[in-house]
Amino acid sequence: MMRGDAMKFSRRRMLRFAAGAAAVPAAARIAVADNYPTRPVRLIVDLPAGLAPDVIARLVSDPLAQRLDRPVVVENRPGAAGNIGTEYVVRAAPDGYTLLAAISGNAVNASLYHDLNFNFVRDTVPVGFIAFTPFVLTVPPSFPAKTIPEFIAYAKANPGKINLATSGVGTGPHMSGELFKMMTGTDIVEVPYRSNFMADVVSGQVQGTFAAVAPGLGFVKSGKLRALGVTSATRMTEVLPEVPAIAEFVPGYEGSGWIGICAPKGTPAAIVDKLNKAINAVIIDPGIKSRLVDLGAQPVPMTSGQFGTLIADAADKWAKVIKFANIKPE
Repeated sequence: MMRGDAMKFSRRRMLRFAAGAAAVPAAARIAVADNYPTRPVRLIVDLPAGLAPDVIARLVSDPLAQRLDRPVVVENRPGAAGNIGTEYVVRAAPDGYTLLAAISGNAVNASLYHDLNFNFVRDTVPVGFIAFTPFVLTVPPSFPAKTIPEFIAYAKANPGKINLATSGVGTGPHMSGELFKMMTGTDIVEVPYRSNFMADVVSGQVQGTFAAVAPGLGFVKSGKLRALGVTSATRMTEVLPEVPAIAEFVPGYEGSGWIGICAPKGTPAAIVDKLNKAINAVIIDPGIKSRLVDLGAQPVPMTSGQFGTLIADAADKWAKVIKFANIKPE
């Protein structure tokens, strides 16, 4: 009897010890989240100031700082198609104080550049999604096609005679165009520019472009350019309700850019969760949401896991496009 009681007592002690051991990491995680942040957080933008990702990062940084009760400082580290800034974050301490304004171009670069010292998908942790940043296929008013089906038919009847301006190899407008070519079987020439190309599109020197919605919107509204379709999965009812999604005519097409926030691999889950909740609260705030929409963005709250799935799917999709089109880095 004594032996049985002793065994029960011993088992209870072991179970209590095991429960206590399991509770320590949980308590530690809660403490980490409660104490974070204790100093300013840096949000690295891997492109120059003034471009759409920089503008959006700065738009959300102040309300995010208010929710975290610490400054969120936007810092530009451009160069090498964004790879310099991305590697800087990858190499940073995984403590939540150095974050990356991650964009769709990071997923493209994962397959486009084969000599990187890091892997964006593997070496970062998805923290929170901010918004999709669609493009709009625009042409000069003199261009014969007035719809996406007419554009495709014209391209097939005139292979190699449509030139689309892009902001460089691997950029959003370029990849949206390459995806369109792959899915429609059209022969269209991508013309990379190192400076603003909208004047050449308006004048008809090039026959069109996949323009970012915010800068393209003014040209469309003024009648200087004709919008044929947007790259989002559905229509952009807030800003271009009359313009169809390309997917309405090319099933499955979705070529939008996006922006979110990532952290170095190894960042504690509790910090990621706290940041995710704060980011989601910021982008659903009516005032911030309205300003994002005015910039041609589509804010969508996501969990860290959902954002991670989006990144993995994007990397896979753009890898196929890069292989199909035999795209090489500049």
